[in-house]
Amino acid sequence: MTDLLIVSNGNAEDLIGATLCKHLDGLSLAALPLVGAGRRYEGRVGEILGPRCEMPSGGFPFNSLENLIADLRAGLVSEALGQMRAAQVARRQLRGVAVVGDAFALLVGCLASDWGRLPLFHLQPLISHHYWAGRSLWDRLKQINQFPVEDYIFCERWMHRFVQAVYVRDRLSQERAHQLGMHKARFVGSMALDTLTAPERDLSELLDGRPVLALLPGSRDDRRFSLPIMLQSASLLPQMQALVAWAADFSDLPLAEGWQLEVVDEQTALARHGPHKVWLLRGAFSAILHLSQLAVGTAGFANEQAAAMGIPLVAFATTGPQYIRPFALRQSRLLGKALCLVEADAGIIAQAVGRYMLDPLAREEARQEGLERSGPGGALPVIAEEIGATLARQLQGSST
Repeated sequence: MTDLLIVSNGNAEDLIGATLCKHLDGLSLAALPLVGAGRRYEGRVGEILGPRCEMPSGGFPFNSLENLIADLRAGLVSEALGQMRAAQVARRQLRGVAVVGDAFALLVGCLASDWGRLPLFHLQPLISHHYWAGRSLWDRLKQINQFPVEDYIFCERWMHRFVQAVYVRDRLSQERAHQLGMHKARFVGSMALDTLTAPERDLSELLDGRPVLALLPGSRDDRRFSLPIMLQSASLLPQMQALVAWAADFSDLPLAEGWQLEVVDEQTALARHGPHKVWLLRGAFSAILHLSQLAVGTAGFANEQAAAMGIPLVAFATTGPQYIRPFALRQSRLLGKALCLVEADAGIIAQAVGRYMLDPLAREEARQEGLERSGPGGALPVIAEEIGATLARQLQGSST
């Protein structure tokens, strides 16, 4: 018998689910990742269920029509049906279910919990009412495909009748949920902040005394477009030391023209162009953020984590599959002054970073906006405690 199945549908959602596992001491755990292989759960749970397929869009089929067509051709429908079957089979051996994600993830969680007959918890880290605030109805209709990630759609609200508790991403979203009759929804802290570990390694020997600029090209194929531009912009900012948080290996790394790569070890590489040097570091995301004064990012969750730490961001849209212009615009609404969205041009990016460096007031406004929109950390320990208490009461009730 498995105490808790964690269903999650995305890279950030997997990270939240895997971090939640660390707070669920003494429980037997399983995971059902709905996007990709769910490698973040390896070593954290007893079993990883499901087809575990990689889709071309990387989990963003509704970002664009091209993404959706590519995923459909790759078997998106059959994969989704396989995941639902896996949930139905698993429920015979479960005591509870926690869902991290959107309405589809919640549907799979409802199947796994036998429509709420088992305790079902919903962690909703995607939707924020900041996406909607101040926008006209016409603006919303122009991006109707984004509705499910911007507001609580009807089917999600309907499924909440089967849920024990709903945890939302910020205070404004809790207010919106209550307006829609979702009275189980609560904001208990920032899940994004909770996933940030202590610095993974000591980078002091790589630092030269200049302010640190974090370059966050992301973990998806957007990085092939964004990294060369980021390197070019770094060469225009000699007053700052750029560090790249790199998520892949160094074997197929896209460099800007004229740049050379020197691989030091599996975790460290150095990109050079004339007098300019930029370190690329694997397994050092938190270490880089803890050192950085500013960041340039084309990542989803990583950008949000940086903003939650009070680091002002400069961002630009890529050719996809994730950080395309509609996605970037949506994130700029989410983060407000914490993110400055500019064109994908090295000179323009460097100018935006330079303005932050020269304007302490703008930098402080961006920092405060990031902190306020994220809120304090501490959500996952609270959620884990409530899940554990519910399962303990369930077990106590069944024994009497």
